[in-house]
Amino acid sequence: MGLLPSSTRSIPDISDVPRHIAVIMDGNGRWAKQRFMPRIMGHQRGVETLREVIRACRDLGVEYLTVFAFSSENWRRPLEEVNFLMSLFMKMLEREVANLHRNDIRLRIIGDRSRFDPKLVQAMTAAEQLTAGNKTFTLTVAANYGGRWDVMNAVQTMLREQPGLAQGFSEEDLTPYLSLSDEPEPDLFIRTGGEQRISNFMLWQLAYTELYFTEVLWPEFTRQELELAISSYRKRERRFGRTSEQLKARREGDDA
Repeated sequence: MGLLPSSTRSIPDISDVPRHIAVIMDGNGRWAKQRFMPRIMGHQRGVETLREVIRACRDLGVEYLTVFAFSSENWRRPLEEVNFLMSLFMKMLEREVANLHRNDIRLRIIGDRSRFDPKLVQAMTAAEQLTAGNKTFTLTVAANYGGRWDVMNAVQTMLREQPGLAQGFSEEDLTPYLSLSDEPEPDLFIRTGGEQRISNFMLWQLAYTELYFTEVLWPEFTRQELELAISSYRKRERRFGRTSEQLKARREGDDA
């Protein structure tokens, strides 16, 4: 797949259903704490929620789902929790990939893999290779990922491969080296758990994404909550730098 249009360079196609949704799955630990459970129980329940959201996205016509599973800043969490998250990620790959493949879902994993255990890296690579040809739906998991890392890594890789660009380069030069450069930019960003931050997630790709924040904790984020987010998205006026009058004139021209 070639590069797709940039929202800062051209106006992307707009539809009632977001083609690409990005999610920060926040609130697992608080959900468990409210129930006097260990935080790790919240993460386990969060995996079940992700399964449900994937099914709902496919039913609703969404083509791409990108989820923030583990940020480059999450290494600061207690060691026990970090170790559990790594174990949970490994188990998810072992148990879920075959099911993703059966359902024609492509799995992609973005982020810096250098800090992961070699066995986990091997499992990531195997999962991506197995599902690489699937076309119905794409699930991207961001692990040890940060938006600033993404841009810095892209610049460094570009200049290593094309040193002549050190004298000056364009957005078009850099874009191929960014994570998910061959996917449409997210139409809708969802963050659960009540926080209203992007938290270093997809800083480049979210330039013109509609933002949706909800108090609902991730383990309680149901299909109905997803539909509420999409309903909010449908009410947004996506101008991409244009005026409301321009949009109105264009709609009237399309209806003529």
